[in-house]
Amino acid sequence: MAQLQLKRPICFFDIESTGTDAARDRIVEIAIIKIMPDGSRQTKTKRINPEMPIPPASTAVHGISDADVQDAPTFKQVANELKQYIENCDLGGYNCNRFDIPLLAEEFLRADMSVDLSNCKMIDVQQIFYKMEKRTLGAAYQFYCNKTLENAHSAEADTEATYEVLLAQLERYPELATDVDALHEFTSGDEIVDYARRLTRMDGIVVFNFGKHKGRSVEQVFRDEPQYYDWMMKSDFALHTKQKISEIMQKMLLKK
Repeated sequence: MAQLQLKRPICFFDIESTGTDAARDRIVEIAIIKIMPDGSRQTKTKRINPEMPIPPASTAVHGISDADVQDAPTFKQVANELKQYIENCDLGGYNCNRFDIPLLAEEFLRADMSVDLSNCKMIDVQQIFYKMEKRTLGAAYQFYCNKTLENAHSAEADTEATYEVLLAQLERYPELATDVDALHEFTSGDEIVDYARRLTRMDGIVVFNFGKHKGRSVEQVFRDEPQYYDWMMKSDFALHTKQKISEIMQKMLLKK
């Protein structure tokens, strides 16, 4: 079987949550499989009290109820442990670039913990699958590994399946590089600025990736419509998005 070439550890992880909105929802379970450069692995799985009710629709997906997490620690209580576990590691997952990483970053910010993921390479196994075959995780597991995904939407089962699928993809597609840098480039898509993908970089300039100003320079919009910045800061945008536009605004003020 093809092996992943690692310069440093990589943490494959999966999150179960109260919903799909990174700005509002919370983690109820996280599973992390850390793969070391020598091929050895470590596993960490935690149930987390989200400090909010888990909607029945979410429980129907992952099977975790309010009763299951009532005695579990809050994210703030485990934040430092998780930070240390993933520190100096690259990251991988299934649809992680659009969901798991944005939600994890939000949770760290809500816990008032600074975690810099800007130097992490991120492999989104879903993007390899979509670019090559266009399927879901269960189908990917069946297609690449010839196995049925048992306990789907259990964070640990999904994480284990994701890592196995990646190894099978590397075996199936010899044209894919096996180093993390190249896989990060292949799966990352647009050059994002914030994890919620409200901001992207185009020709070195940070531009909006949503709404009436999509494609326009953030700095130019804030110069033309200063109230737009105020509106964003008061609205339900992700904390990481607000952090990034605040950094842009601060740079603009320093230029004056």
